[in-house]
Amino acid sequence: MEKMSRVTTALGGSTLTGRTMHCHLDAPANAISVCRDAAQVVVAGRSIFKIYSIEEEQFVEKLNLRVGRKPSLNLSCADVVWHQMDENLLATAATNGVVVTWNLGRPSRNKQDQLFTEHKRTVNKVCFHPTEAHVLLSGSQDGFMKCFDLRRKDSVSTFSGQSESVRDVQFSIRDYFTFASTFENGNVQLWDIRRPDRCERMFTAHNGPVFCCDWHPEDRGWLATGGRDKMVKVWDMTTHRAKEMHCVQTIASVARVKWRPECRHHLATCSMMVDHNIYVWDVRRPFVPAAMFEEHRDVTTGIAWRHPHDPSFLLSGSKDSSLCQHLFRDASQPVERANPEGLCYGLFGDLAFAAKESLVAAESGRKPYPGDRRHPMFFKRKLDPAEPFAGLASSALSVFEMEPGGGGMGWFVDTAERYALTGRPLAELCDHNAKVARELGRNQVAQTWTMLRIIYCSPGLVPSANLNHSVGKGSSCGLPLMNSFNLKDMAPGLGSETRLDRGKGDARSDTALLDSSATLITNEDNEETEGSDVPTDYLLGDAEGEEDELYLLDPEHAHPEEPEYVLPQEAFPLRHEIVDTPPGPEHLQDKADSPHVSGSEADATSLAPMDSSFSLLSVSHALYDSRLPPDFFSVLVRDMLRFYAEQGDVQMAVSVLIVLGERVRKDIDEQTQEHWYTSYIDLLQRFRLWNVSNEVVKLSTSRAISCLNQASTTLHVNCSHCKRPMSSRGWVCDRCHRCASMCAVCHHVVKGLFVWCQGCSHGGHLQHIMKWLEGSSHCPAGCGHLCEYS
Repeated sequence: MEKMSRVTTALGGSTLTGRTMHCHLDAPANAISVCRDAAQVVVAGRSIFKIYSIEEEQFVEKLNLRVGRKPSLNLSCADVVWHQMDENLLATAATNGVVVTWNLGRPSRNKQDQLFTEHKRTVNKVCFHPTEAHVLLSGSQDGFMKCFDLRRKDSVSTFSGQSESVRDVQFSIRDYFTFASTFENGNVQLWDIRRPDRCERMFTAHNGPVFCCDWHPEDRGWLATGGRDKMVKVWDMTTHRAKEMHCVQTIASVARVKWRPECRHHLATCSMMVDHNIYVWDVRRPFVPAAMFEEHRDVTTGIAWRHPHDPSFLLSGSKDSSLCQHLFRDASQPVERANPEGLCYGLFGDLAFAAKESLVAAESGRKPYPGDRRHPMFFKRKLDPAEPFAGLASSALSVFEMEPGGGGMGWFVDTAERYALTGRPLAELCDHNAKVARELGRNQVAQTWTMLRIIYCSPGLVPSANLNHSVGKGSSCGLPLMNSFNLKDMAPGLGSETRLDRGKGDARSDTALLDSSATLITNEDNEETEGSDVPTDYLLGDAEGEEDELYLLDPEHAHPEEPEYVLPQEAFPLRHEIVDTPPGPEHLQDKADSPHVSGSEADATSLAPMDSSFSLLSVSHALYDSRLPPDFFSVLVRDMLRFYAEQGDVQMAVSVLIVLGERVRKDIDEQTQEHWYTSYIDLLQRFRLWNVSNEVVKLSTSRAISCLNQASTTLHVNCSHCKRPMSSRGWVCDRCHRCASMCAVCHHVVKGLFVWCQGCSHGGHLQHIMKWLEGSSHCPAGCGHLCEYS
């Protein structure tokens, strides 16, 4: 799609007028070159060699230089150059090693002038001297450069680069006798045309072949080079050694580089493959192109600025068989697409935020970051208006500092170091981790560990002292989950809030409040909170009232004169008929307190209706032994782990995953587990918890995680006695036959963790060495070396 912008430029006595336009060629182009008056352009390739006139609205074909019935390899061009002093003189580099000159002033149809056939392989580049009309330089794949005098029929000098191939040659604009050449091995050489025996200077410019170079039109010593390493480098050649001034990182191999006229720091590049666009870079801002042309649909093979003093027009040829004129005003600017917002946490917990100044100014309460304490390295400072690029995608930086003493991560380190993940029964692991979390003030995490213990551990592991530990002490507590029966499976009448009503004369002040929706209790005085099947009295009420009630009696604090109401062990008696006028609670209390009441009478009395609204049933054993299987809670545990992970607490997610093992691992997909493990290990390594990190890696079941500690495990050590490298067969030296793992302090063989000095190779037990270095900095082996352990 053509853009209709038009620019008119006055250059001395001439005027350049044009717009963005393109024309279709008969074949792909390999190179282009512009004549001195910027009115014509020559396009050369393997199957095309034409001259086009650059009109105001379009390209017009003027001359086809491929004449003759039989196509010749001399016309298969790899490069073309138009002399800047003689508008009738052209030179081409052929793929068969021939250098051809063309005279457009010849009256005949065939404009070919001279053929130079001295190169043995493809000629990659030809270049005219900027001031000498008859001097032509060529660089070939055979590794030689030749200088031709067009007044003679052969070369006047040959330059050997001692390399496989020459990719580019360019005469210096300011130095009359100097030219630069680039090579396949990454070197750049500077030659004096008068001394063909050796180069004046040579340096390695790129990691790989250097495909192109271009001298700066204004600065005498600046040379731009581009290579296969996707970099464009600007070198200062005026110093004793070539100095790299600027480096631009592109996304593909750089095929062509051309300085932009009248703009000291701008240059244009195109790529050899992958990328079809043409970029104009400001070398002072190497990460974002200043302009980008996107008209071509295939690799761009040649670029040239239309006039040496006009920065507005750029010509290009491509393998998509098109010739384009680009107007700089119509170029897209990638900086406009750049995201001016950024967010990052600092080492000390500060939050740095960069955004457009307009957005920051609209927000109240934000203060610009002064930059005098800990300036973030990842944000560019706010530019001064006098500096380059001021106003182009500039951002204002703000920093939100943490409150003093807040946001610390000490709990993370303590938790990681104190958690127990393996080596004990599941109940002990859950209790230990719950205790650690509770001591660190993480009550929700502690409660989660307690719930996991109740769900997955078998009943009967908790002593009876742990049940109702604080009942009757005036402290608020709850009821542990009763493994002996499930409230959900009980009669629907056992619900809502229940309370314990005392009869007249009941001197006990203890009360317990039970919510049917709460299934566990936070027991502050005991670590173990799981229910037990030890005998405990439960009074179950069942009557015709509006709500049924559940009562809990504490057998440890029962009235000394009040007998324990229990059912016969063998069975439940049949339920009695409810009478209209039951005796009151006082009657039951008096009868129960009487010493003349027998056991059977007491049992019968316990079944007597106490009131018209309720009756009491005393249970000393579980109603039935059924429990919900642990798999019943798998979905709940899975959702709990995902909740912690989404909250950022991957430590809890991974720890539960390791402790529960196969009980829950099968319900979480492998990719999610691997993501949790990776995140937790990364956090551990950030806090330098190497041992904990290694333990987590070792306990994981994911292949991608378990192999993390299998890489880079080889240590190359020397014997501490004879300094000879140790073999892989053991810790006994092959030369002196002494054990290398002897502790320098206790002189015993180290069978566990071994630490040694990299300077003198002596070492020993970790604790022994640490204790020794607390009092002395010299090696305990007596070698005199100043050892250091940090």
